[in-house]
Amino acid sequence: MTITKDMTIGELIRTDENVIPILLGAGMHCLGCPASQAESLEEAAMVHGIDVDELVGQINDFLS
Repeated sequence: MTITKDMTIGELIRTDENVIPILLGAGMHCLGCPASQAESLEEAAMVHGIDVDELVGQINDFLS
């Protein structure tokens, strides 16, 4: 499965929980927050000042 910036944090974590350290390392420390579960990767990246395309690339590289 290819990860996209439109996926929600909840979808991403349900796809593979092993991506959690990548998200935490990028500065997304509120993964357990109920609101974050419905937030898209793009929205979360914007709030945290992260380049979403770089993050998606890292996740897809990790999952491949």
